[in-house]
Amino acid sequence: MAIAPSSLLSSLQGGLIVSCQAPADSPLHVPEIIAAMAEAAVNQGATGIRVDSPAHVRAVRQRLPTIPIIGLWKQVCADSEVYITPQFHHAEAIAQAGADIIALDATERPRPQGETLAEIVQRVQDNLALPIMADIDRLEAARIAQQLGIEMIGTTLYGYTNATLEQSPPAWNLLQTLVEEHLGFIICEGGINSPEMAQRAMALGANAVVVGTAITGIDILVQRYHRAILKQ
Repeated sequence: MAIAPSSLLSSLQGGLIVSCQAPADSPLHVPEIIAAMAEAAVNQGATGIRVDSPAHVRAVRQRLPTIPIIGLWKQVCADSEVYITPQFHHAEAIAQAGADIIALDATERPRPQGETLAEIVQRVQDNLALPIMADIDRLEAARIAQQLGIEMIGTTLYGYTNATLEQSPPAWNLLQTLVEEHLGFIICEGGINSPEMAQRAMALGANAVVVGTAITGIDILVQRYHRAILKQ
């Protein structure tokens, strides 16, 4: 059973959200393994989990029935650069799998098949009645997200869009501006690879911090160590 929206933000406030994901070609890309990662994270203090795909959301929900889940569905579309929950039917599937919050790309980029961000947000609000996490890349996108009534703003796509390719996460300056403008429940996500960086995000005013690769990215982390050793 999904958690009541009224208690979600308070339960995530000041906490660590762990992104439990794995590349599609990884042996870790199995619902039961992702769910085990999530349980291990919660056992050590994580207050929420961020997870990709209906199957993985469903597995995490079965294992952790009372922990807030931010769900998304990464889908590559030929006619758009948007890949994080790009269309409403992706959001609907994530909701049906048991997510408490729907994360979606809220950048200003065109979405696939002519759907607009405003249309998708309205349908999520009307049909699914779940809060949304807007994955944004810059201040303008955050302002639009707030105008649309999106409750949570994440710096997830800072440094990953054409508009921000010259920037490298973490999005310290963007985070500070989002906090100063009171643009909602602000989540610092992207590039947080040490406890000290997570601590800095909170000191700058983030309501919560998402950490993914630095905790659960075994494939990427081993690859980095391996390549570094080969360069010796």
